This record gives sequence, C-alpha cells and structure tokens, in this order.
Amino acid sequence: MRTLITNGHIITATDDFLGDILIDNEQISAVASPGTFASLQSDTVLDAQGKYVFPGAIDVHTHMELPLPTTVASDDFETGTIAAACGGTTTIIDFANQQRGHSLAEALQSWHRKAEGKAAIDYGFHITITDLTSAPEEAMDEMIARGVTSFKLLMAYPGTFMVDDETIYRVLRRSARLGGLVMVHAENGITIDFLVREAIAAGHAAPIYHAHTRPAILEGEAAQRAIALATLAEAPLYVVHVSCAHSLHAVAAAHAKGVAVWGETCPQYLYLDDGCYAAPGFEGAKFVCTPPLRSDADTEALWVGLQRHELQVVSTDHAPFNYHGQKELGLNDFTRIPNGLPGVEHRVILLYDGVRQGKLDIQHFVDLVSTAPAKLFGLFPRKGAIAPGSDADLLIFDPERTSTISAATQHQRVDYTPYEGRRVQGMPDTVLLRGRVIVKDGEYMGGKGGGQYLARKTFSGL
Repeated sequence: MRTLITNGHIITATDDFLGDILIDNEQISAVASPGTFASLQSDTVLDAQGKYVFPGAIDVHTHMELPLPTTVASDDFETGTIAAACGGTTTIIDFANQQRGHSLAEALQSWHRKAEGKAAIDYGFHITITDLTSAPEEAMDEMIARGVTSFKLLMAYPGTFMVDDETIYRVLRRSARLGGLVMVHAENGITIDFLVREAIAAGHAAPIYHAHTRPAILEGEAAQRAIALATLAEAPLYVVHVSCAHSLHAVAAAHAKGVAVWGETCPQYLYLDDGCYAAPGFEGAKFVCTPPLRSDADTEALWVGLQRHELQVVSTDHAPFNYHGQKELGLNDFTRIPNGLPGVEHRVILLYDGVRQGKLDIQHFVDLVSTAPAKLFGLFPRKGAIAPGSDADLLIFDPERTSTISAATQHQRVDYTPYEGRRVQGMPDTVLLRGRVIVKDGEYMGGKGGGQYLARKTFSGL
C-alpha cells in the first residue's frame, strides 16, 4: 500500500518546512517539496494543508493495567493505547514489575500477556527490579537480549517496590556493562514512611496529607543520592517524573558537569499544583499521585528547566484509577488512595499549549514528546523521526481546532480527568501507525490489537 501526505507543514526536532511524505507499506520512503510525487499513483492521499505533520509521539512512562494490592488501574492495554492514539501517541513503553520472590523473566512474560493482541499502538517494556535475591544481576543480560534495555528502580514504597542503595549501585554497574539505561523514582522512602505513620497517628487522614508527608526536599535528596551512585558506577541515569526545583537542580547541575544523567517531567507537574488538594470534600483524592503536585514555584521552575534543556522528556506516568470505587478506597485514610493520574490522551495537546503560550519552540516540543524519548530508549531513527526508512508513525495536527478537555468526551477508561474544563487550541486530526490511519477527526478507527512489540536497542545517549 502506498500513501501520500501532501501540503503538510512538517516539523521535526531539527527541521521545519513545507513538504510531502511518501509512504510505502509501513515505512516512509521519501520526503520532498510539495508536488514532487504528483505523478505517482497512491492508494491513499491525505491533504495536510494548513496542518502540522509531526512524528508520532512516544510516551515512555505508562502503567497500563497496573496491579496494586487493593485494585488495578482502570485502563488496560486496549483502552489505554486507544486513548494514547487519539491523543497523537503512537508508541508507549510500559513497566513490567518484578514481584519479590519472582524472576525478571516472569515479570516480562506477565506483561507480554497483558499487551499482546490488545495494544492499539506499538509498545515496549522497561523492567522494574525489586529483588536481586530472586533475580541476580545476571538476569539483566536476558532482558537486554530480549530488547528490554532499561531498568527501573524505586527509592520509595518500602516493603513493596523500594530497593536499598546497594541494590541501586549493583544494578547501575551491571547496566553500564550491558549498555542499559537505569531509571530511578527518586524519593526518600524511609523518611516518608515515618512521616506518613506520624500523620496517621495524629489523625491526619485527608488527601492533602499525601502531599504534606512527601516534601519536595526528600525528592531532591534522593535524586542527588541516585546521581552520586550513578557517577560512582559510571552508568547513565534517567530520573523519572521530576516534580520540583530540588530534583530539577540536582539533575541540571550533574548534567552541566558532564554526568550522564537525564530528566523527565509530566504534564501534571507543569499545569497543576498542590492547591488541588484543597478541593471540597474528598475531591482532592483525584489529584493524589507520586510524587505529589508541588507549589507554583516548582511549576515555574520546571518550565524554565524545559526551556533550558535541563529536562529532556515529557511523559505522563499514566496510572488511572476511577474516583468512584477506587480513589474512594482511601476515604478515611489517604494512604489507601491509589496513587496515579490519567493523562496519556492529553499530553500532546497540553504541551502544545506551551508552544502557543510562547514557553516552548515548536521543534523543541517535538523533541520532548517524540525524538528525545526515541533516542534515549533505543528506538531512533525507527521512531521519533520523519525520514526515509523510519516507521510511518505520523501525527497530522490541526493548530486551529479548539476543544475542552472533559471526562465526558475522553477515551481514557476513567471517570474523571484532572484537566476537566481546560480549553485548548491545537488537536490531533489524523494519526498513522506504520502507514495505516488509526485515528481520524479525533476518533479511533484502527481495529483491535494492531500494535507490535518493540525490541529496543541498547543505550547510546542523545
């Protein structure tokens, strides 16, 4: 099948021009000036006049069908990836979480079962390591061989996900030898756990105490500690969901010194703040995520960090739980509120709003949502590019179309959105996955299970 996209305003992380894109089967075969391919016969012609054409967006931080002790995330790999597609995202990388006492291979197999035949877009996996006793460092070799080239460690949630500094160092050292990239959730879990116990003992059970017991300084401390261990191990490090100035400055200072460290933030930390926890009644539970929402000053610092290229990626940490029946599990105890926010559908349009406000250059926007993630996580130039030989994952984007974000119209399978009522300008018009139109006029039309598993290359930096 041959598809021709004509008259598009093509924007990549490095280029900005008017042109046509010729697609043969699943790949881009040529990119040229408007009209170049007019004499060729095409099966499908898409006119992108007046619209941008971006490489398909890549979200490297999602939690589809995430199991918690008391519930499971409301989006599975079918509903969550359909929502992602409708928002302009054509690739996700989700987390396969090792359970204590089980192997990494068991975790990976479990997540393959969740996604296979259900994912509407292409997908890969990171592996979350929690227990080196059950999965010694040598088990990481098999993950690399199977295309899982990134390893996540959590410095929070003692008793479940949290690992100690020895484990962090050992994983970093092994990962560096293998060509992997270690991702770290940076919070001082031991101190936070103490603060949480104190709050509950004092009768402080409302959602706002989720934020009070996870202060920004403890995120900054953990980020600095992780960077120190990565420096010692001579290993590249990626700090996930940077939410505050403390951790931003730790990442930025290390990067400025030539340390191989990169940082990610999320739309919730750019557009929401801790005032959301003061919502009437129990409504603040809708905004319980980890790290929690921070102050206005932190929000502004993160925007500046993006502008200065001190943070390289904007992902979502998409972990949706319904307000009714799931978030309400913590009605009398904030520690029982499932942590996480929905967002995979709205990341691209929210960050594009930053372009409209003059906070980001449009090519930088493309880099943050597509190209940098592809490079850091072993997908470039197959993904994240508009070039001959790249997968024809493309987003035709209408910069004039307006919409109001609402739970009533979203595709995410969750009964609220933290961005309810936010007016945006700029919306996905058409989304192509490997040359096939899967979204048209904001609606999914791609059928079931068209996504493919992506075995990723080892780490090579930006």
